Amino acid sequence: MAKQKLVILTGAGISRESGLQTFRDGDGLWEGHNVYDVATPEAWHKNPRLVQDFYNMRRKAVMEAEPNKAHLLLASLESQYEVYIITQNIDNLHERGGSTRVLHLHGEITKAQSTRNPALVYDIDGWELKIGDTCELGSQLRPFIVWFGEAVPKMEEAAALVAQADLFAVIGTSLVVYPAAGLVNLVPVEAPVFVVDPGTPEMPSAIEHVFIKEPATTGVQQLINHYLIK
Repeated sequence: MAKQKLVILTGAGISRESGLQTFRDGDGLWEGHNVYDVATPEAWHKNPRLVQDFYNMRRKAVMEAEPNKAHLLLASLESQYEVYIITQNIDNLHERGGSTRVLHLHGEITKAQSTRNPALVYDIDGWELKIGDTCELGSQLRPFIVWFGEAVPKMEEAAALVAQADLFAVIGTSLVVYPAAGLVNLVPVEAPVFVVDPGTPEMPSAIEHVFIKEPATTGVQQLINHYLIK
C-alpha cells in the first residue's frame, strides 16, 4: 500500500529554536539591518560588499547551528509517510536533520548564483563568499537567495505538491510572506490541515484546521503523538 503524501510548509519558527534569527520579530531589523538594505536587488547593486558580508555572517551562523528536535521529528516521519517539506528558510537544517525531500522556496544560503546566468548555481566551500569570486562565465557570484522583489522560481513546483497532499501541515510560519502564504489555498478540501505555531498564523477562515499553539519542537511532537502516529 502506498504511503500517504504529507506536505509540510515550514518557516523561520522551526529554525529559531536552533538559534537562527528572523527579521520579522520585533522591529523589522535583521541582525541590525533593515532588510531592504541587504535583501533586495537594489541593495545588491548599491552596495554588494555590504550584502555579501551580511550573508557571510548568516551563512556562518547556519553552519554553527544544529538541527533541533522538530527537524529530526519531521525526518522520522518518512518511515510512515511520503514526506515533502516546502520551506521558506534558506538554511539547510532540514537536510542535516535527515529529511530527503526538501524544496527551498527562497533559495539556499550555502550556495552561490551567477549574476549573468541565474541557472549557474554552485556550492560554497565554507562560510565566505567574496567580492571577486566569479562563475565560469567570469561574472560575480551572489548569494543564491530569492530577494524581495524577485520572482520565486520554485512556486509552481511547490503548488503542484500541495495540490496532491493527503495531509498538510504548516509549522513555524506566520503566513504573511507571499506568494508562499498562498499555498494553503491549494490544499485539497479532503486533506486534514494542521498548524503548529506559538503565534496566530493568518490562516484563511474557510480552511478547517487543527491548531497547535506551541513552538515547533514541542508542537511537532504533539502533532505526531495525537494525529500522525498510526
